[in-house]
Amino acid sequence: MDASADYLLLDCGDGRRLEAVGPWLFDRQAAQAFWPRRLPDSEWQRASCVHVRSDKGGGHWDFHGQEPSELIGRHAGLAFRLRPTPFGHLGIFPEHADTWARLNAFIAARSARGLETEVLNLFAYTGGGTLSAANAGAKVCHVDASKGAVAWARSNAELNGLNDKPIRWIEDDCGAFLAREARRGRHYDAVMLDPPTYGRGPKGEVFTLETQAMELLAAVRALLAPGASVFFSCHTPGFTPLVLEQLAHAAFGSDCKATGRELFTDCRSGGVLPSGVCVEALLP
Repeated sequence: MDASADYLLLDCGDGRRLEAVGPWLFDRQAAQAFWPRRLPDSEWQRASCVHVRSDKGGGHWDFHGQEPSELIGRHAGLAFRLRPTPFGHLGIFPEHADTWARLNAFIAARSARGLETEVLNLFAYTGGGTLSAANAGAKVCHVDASKGAVAWARSNAELNGLNDKPIRWIEDDCGAFLAREARRGRHYDAVMLDPPTYGRGPKGEVFTLETQAMELLAAVRALLAPGASVFFSCHTPGFTPLVLEQLAHAAFGSDCKATGRELFTDCRSGGVLPSGVCVEALLP
């Protein structure tokens, strides 16, 4: 059975989350959900797809019935092709919707002044930020090191009727791309970046956020136009909103306005599911 429906977070607790897209229920990890579940076990046992973590990293999905061949989830006015991955991702990240709304407000304010907005989206994955910004009228450069992720994002753009928008699709290591853009003298009015805790580039480059956060932000700083806004988010243990504010001031200057906050998704059974942290840094 195929499905096209709104994404819903039904419940979370005991280190898991229960999500729905149409008739499909997904039970997967939510390490930050330390509290007990609110819904009864009978509701969780209805899950059609359960992610099982591997001790060696990644994992697999147990499908109770037929695996969905085409699954489309809608959130924040956008549609996403969902694909259960070995690492437990679905391809939809509802915790970023507020960031997209803040960036769209920034784009709208510039448009009201007769200004175009060029947005750079780094570690862009399935493209939610790219699609939201393009839909708001910005020119977007979408960068991800994974060929599969870029193809997935382009498929999402087509799904939303945005494939004719001014989007540059770049498959490259983000650090290497930033260095080349700096040599070209390119500048951007807004930058989104959601780097992984750990990752490898297409040529085996190793990235760890703990050791390379400042280097990454310094490379971003070289591309920022006056009055630019940066939306820096992450899901790395130890990185709090205050930590990101301090990093933003160190990278962009003490005169930038840096506002840190937690990312979260509202839960239908009550409360919220924290899902990382973000800082918005506005340059003078």
